[in-house]
Amino acid sequence: MKMKKLTAMGMAVMMAATMIPAVPAMADGGGKVYYLNFKPEQDEAWQNLAKAYTEETGTEVTVVTAASGQYETTLQSEMAKSDAPTLFQVNGPVGLKNWKDYCYDLTDAEITKGLTSDAYELKDGDAVDGIAYVIESYGLIVNKTLLEKAGYTLDDIKSYDDLKKVADDIQARKDELGVKGAFTSAGMDGSSDWRFKTHLANLPIYYEYKEDGIDDTDAIKGTYLDNYKNVFDLYITDSTCEGSELSAKTADDSRNEFINGDAVFYQNGSWEYAELSKTYSDDELAMIPIYFGVDDENEGLATGTENYWCVNKNASEEDVQATLDFMNWCVTSEAGTKAMAEDMGFTIPFKTAQAPTNVFVKQDAEYTEAGLTPVSWNFTTMPSEEWKNGLGTALTAYAAETGSWDDVVSAFVDGWATEKALSE
Repeated sequence: MKMKKLTAMGMAVMMAATMIPAVPAMADGGGKVYYLNFKPEQDEAWQNLAKAYTEETGTEVTVVTAASGQYETTLQSEMAKSDAPTLFQVNGPVGLKNWKDYCYDLTDAEITKGLTSDAYELKDGDAVDGIAYVIESYGLIVNKTLLEKAGYTLDDIKSYDDLKKVADDIQARKDELGVKGAFTSAGMDGSSDWRFKTHLANLPIYYEYKEDGIDDTDAIKGTYLDNYKNVFDLYITDSTCEGSELSAKTADDSRNEFINGDAVFYQNGSWEYAELSKTYSDDELAMIPIYFGVDDENEGLATGTENYWCVNKNASEEDVQATLDFMNWCVTSEAGTKAMAEDMGFTIPFKTAQAPTNVFVKQDAEYTEAGLTPVSWNFTTMPSEEWKNGLGTALTAYAAETGSWDDVVSAFVDGWATEKALSE
């Protein structure tokens, strides 16, 4: 099965069906497109691109964006309707298990022929069930201006020990520096907890797999959970708020703290660039690896994809063709590739891609060119959403001091074995 390493962002909260607008029918019996978008931060850009395509071609394109953490539930609801999405997303092999019977075979599609590598095909058997449409990176976003105000530069942070030293100092001097904490809040609300139960949790999996020379396991050992603890401890102690408040802190809270200059460090990804660039210039922003205390001198940003487009084979023949045409236009036309590069900040894995303006994407390339190793996205091997939810619950209790780190270890290791067994 060809793929990049990936994971789903928490998909457990129910979304009211009434929040989804009606999908308009196309006049004169022509095909139409209904795209159920996974990424809330790109909603405006997708709406604008859909409008531009409709104006150019006359094909009606409706984009509906699921709320953060609610994509899978929304997809289940929408697929049960007569006007189901014609274009939807899965997060890789784990997500594909639920939807492979709905996937149109993209083997001979024009968009598939334009991929830069067949590594971006998502296959189950011989059929190409999905294709990656964006490559992203995540790490620690840094407010360079505040970092320099504290007396440091990026060159002072090249390891976990360096990060802890700088963060501890900023936290101790937060009133003097005019910040609320070194790190933005590690919110464990459903809109935010994926950053820690999925993205941060990728690091101990990545290093264990690397050490053992494997790419999956039915029994994770937890070799690097002490490192996981060290980083999470930094997040909850050198923070803008108390650990007991994190259960209610949202993704918006964390982003706004960074935008308002309340914190120096913000764990998130290249997808945040479009929003942050409204406040900060490229010179004020940087992304550094989440230094884990294992192989810091060689560690780059975590780079991969969790975004695979799939076409609903149960749609009418006209709608399937309209959807294929729209997808191909997005990644080949000047308007489409410009919007994806500039408005969305995407690096798209297609031969016709425009160079992105996203400073975080540029930095990822610079790290790689300097010989650092990108951390692969191993989310695909996480056993289930239930495993992630159990880990998130344990992390939340630990941060609030109502649970122990042993509970986190149990959720990680024992929960992994249990959920892997259930998935067989």
